[in-house]
Amino acid sequence: MKEIYILLGSNRGDREGYLSRAVEMLGTEACTVIKKSALYETAPWGFEDPTPFLNQVVEIDTGLDPEDLLEKLLTIEVKLGRIRPFDGCGCGIPAAPGAGNGSGTGEAPAYAGRTIDLDILFYGQRLVFTDSLMIPHPRLHERRFTLVPMHEVAPEFVHPLLKKTISVLLRDCGDQAKAVRF
Repeated sequence: MKEIYILLGSNRGDREGYLSRAVEMLGTEACTVIKKSALYETAPWGFEDPTPFLNQVVEIDTGLDPEDLLEKLLTIEVKLGRIRPFDGCGCGIPAAPGAGNGSGTGEAPAYAGRTIDLDILFYGQRLVFTDSLMIPHPRLHERRFTLVPMHEVAPEFVHPLLKKTISVLLRDCGDQAKAVRF
């Protein structure tokens, strides 16, 4: 098994419906969904917004390489109404010079609400660091909204860089935000 994990999030419109449709589309357009966590309601991370997110982690199996999987995820996001105002991984790490928000600084704009967000958290033990994709997701160990559903699906999965299980990362996470089962 490849141990590929995707984080889904939504805080616009029919949040539960967007997550459900995204999982369905993943299964028909990109992969086989092996396991999925419950939905968790969480406060927006990195920006203020009155609408909380629903988050979920799914484990998938796919024949796609990481870059092709990313393209499928981005296509699904667009089909579900996602508008990305910049190029980049959405992780808050500055984009390559000349990419991004049109300012020429290469800095990603502030986080914003979205109908759907699909992020590759892990692709087994593979490491991918390109201008458009970073695997493992660079800040997942700092975010309870990612670690809580990931822990439900794969508590003993070992982060390939940090060499700690998801259980340990969750226990040691400094983020105090609540992730409440929906």
